[in-house]
Amino acid sequence: VQLQASGGGLVQAGGSLRLSCAASGRVFSDYVLGWFRQAPGKEREFVAAVSRYGAATYYRDSVKGRFTISRDNAKNTVYLHMNSLKPEDTAVYYCAATTVISQTPARYSGWGQGTQVTVSS
Repeated sequence: VQLQASGGGLVQAGGSLRLSCAASGRVFSDYVLGWFRQAPGKEREFVAAVSRYGAATYYRDSVKGRFTISRDNAKNTVYLHMNSLKPEDTAVYYCAATTVISQTPARYSGWGQGTQVTVSS
């Protein structure tokens, strides 16, 4: 499966953005979907993941209560709703797929180009 993220932009601290990730290729519902981010000079880090049919979601501690991951299998799309954004959320955001829930980027595939999110203070 190949994935392409979109929806990034420049937003002030406290603002909101919704990222989308469209998939092509194999059956979308076969995969767990994850969002990751990478800031300049830092390693790529896990942000959130959603199970194959959306029943279970997982978040890194720093985004819990602010970000929501969801998916629409009919549209082959996964979303990341980001509220109360902080300057430390600034990064390139990527989506990827795996078959088993994980927070490890190496267990995911289908990485496409990310989308830049910049939060100004």
